[in-house]
Parts: sequence; C-alpha cells; structure tokens
Amino acid sequence: MNRYRKTVAEIHLDNLYRNYKVISEKIPQKTVIPVVKANAYGHGAIEVVKHLYSKGVRFFAVSLIEEADQLRELYDDIELLVMGVAHKEDLRHCAKNNYTITLSNLDQIDGCMELDQMLKVHLKVDTGMNRLGFKDVQEIKEVVRFLDSHQFVNLQGIFTHFATADGDLDFYQKQRKQFEEILEEVDYTFEMIHCSNSSSTIKFEEDIPYTTHTRLGISLYGLSLDEGMDFLKNTFTLKTKIQEIKHLQKGEKVGYGITYTAKEDEVIGVLPIGYADGFIRMNQGGDVEINQKRYEIVGRICMDQMFVKIDESITKEDDVILMGGLVSIDEVANRLKTINYEIICSISDRVPRIYIKKGVTL
Repeated sequence: MNRYRKTVAEIHLDNLYRNYKVISEKIPQKTVIPVVKANAYGHGAIEVVKHLYSKGVRFFAVSLIEEADQLRELYDDIELLVMGVAHKEDLRHCAKNNYTITLSNLDQIDGCMELDQMLKVHLKVDTGMNRLGFKDVQEIKEVVRFLDSHQFVNLQGIFTHFATADGDLDFYQKQRKQFEEILEEVDYTFEMIHCSNSSSTIKFEEDIPYTTHTRLGISLYGLSLDEGMDFLKNTFTLKTKIQEIKHLQKGEKVGYGITYTAKEDEVIGVLPIGYADGFIRMNQGGDVEINQKRYEIVGRICMDQMFVKIDESITKEDDVILMGGLVSIDEVANRLKTINYEIICSISDRVPRIYIKKGVTL
C-alpha cells in the first residue's frame, strides 16, 4: 500500500537480533524462544520472524492460533508454540498444521480423544498466577498419564509463567519452588521444560538447572521492567514530521476544548498523528524530540493530529520523534502510568512499520 502520511514506526532489526544474541549467549546450553505474539509486540510479526529466520532461529511462540496460521503461511519448517488456549474443536487444525499447543484445562484433554493425527502439546502449570494452567499435583499426574498413553498426542513439554520476576522476588521464588516440586512429583521425562520470561531469563536462568528452553518477550524488543538493563537496544522509534506551522499571538487558543492558551507570541507545529494511531490524549503535557531538543505537547491530542510548541528554528523537514529517542518508551509509559509493553502494543496498524537493517531502510 502506498504511504502518503509522514508518520511511521521505524523497526531496528539489527538491534532486535542483537538483543536476542546477547541474551542467548548468557545461557548457551538452552534454546531461547522469541515471543512474537501481538504482532511481535507491535513491531510486525512477519518481518521480525523473517529477520530472525535469516539468522537461523526456527522456534517461535505466539498466543493465538490465528497468529500461528499467519506464520505457518510464511514458513513450513518453523516450530510454533501456541501459548494461549486452543479450544478442543480447534485441535485437529493445530495437529494438521504442526503447531505445538498449550494444554491448560480438562476441556482440551477431552478434545484430545477425538484426534486422528499427531498433536504436539506442552502442559501449562499454574504455580500461583491463577491465569491458565493445572494447579493440583494429582490432577497433573493423571493428565500426564492419560496424554502419555494417547497414540495421537506427543506430550513434549511442560511450563509455567512467573507473575513477579521483575518485582516481588519472594513470590517469584515461591512459584519456582512449586514448579520444581511438581517436576519431581510427575514421573515423566519432558523433552522441553521452560519457565522464564524476559526478566527471569536475564537475571536467573543461568541458575535454573532443569530447564531446556526459555521465552524471550519484551526484552527481545529492547525493553524491560527491571532497572539496569542498559545493554538492551531500542528497536521501536515512532516518528513524524510537522504538517502545518501556526503562529499564535498571546492569548490565542489551541485545539478541542481550548485547553491551551499562548502565554506570549508562540509557534505551534501541527503533527499528523493522534489517538487513532495509539498516541492517546493523556500524552498532552509530555515532550517530543526535534533536532535533539525537547518540545512540549500542548492542547488536546485529536484523533488524527496533535500540537507541539516549537520555535522559529524548526521546519517541516525536521523529524519529530515521539518516542524511541531522547524521549524513551519508558518515559512515555511513566507519563501514562502504565508499562512499556502497553505503549508499543497500542500503536495502531494505521501507522506503517518500516524496517531498518544496517542503516538502510528496507
């Protein structure tokens, strides 16, 4: 599709692979699974997977069957772990397409009885997050026995998910201990055992002896909820250019609700981006970057446009970086009282993703 608006999200593929490589080298004895759910956290799953595939990566994790279908059309030789719930009526489709699915409830176990083609499965264990997974040890043992006896089920792996690897370490250790106890109780040799998300992978995975794989989500994209992760490189930059320049006299108003009044004669840049693009109204009062300097967002952000107080040095040719530069994604998250995950996932598909490799736009 042709691109006419100057608003884009630049995706830095070299930084993305560098993040993957640096973290993988910390745990060379284990396989790091890139998590590319939610359109690769807003980066564009197709291009992210293509780039990692070119580097030899063959195992990816998604949340939805729809996401797996999209990637299966791309490559027929990659392993795809569906971490969300695959309903029992969809298990045949998963088997046909060689997906590895997550089993987390008894309805799915019933669905396995109707299979006539081999289905690879990982068992999800709930160790305290109370989202998905089996909790009772006896039930887990019975499920394992049933699946192990089923001719069309390959019980390949087992995993859990940590709720507080980036925060409450007492609860994190409690979850880890519970997972270890379940592994000891269950009389089965799993080919794959994984429990770490990004935070646990970076901080603790070296000291977890029984796992074979680990899942790399947010930190693949250069972000973390932990302090001291400066070695990660940013992969997402939201940019635009000024489309109109307005000269205001002292006392003139700006935007819906006239929430901003010029305190003196001022220059306002109108940007072609708004809340329909995922840059929401609560960003009013924050900053953008132009020519390595900060400029304030003034007036209410519109659906398609927004306002920045600039100076006479700024032209329509200058890049305006809304986040991913001097104004970091974490700063925007703090501004909006949320987490960096939500910020990048919220930038809508209306904003084209363009991909940069070795300094060249693809």
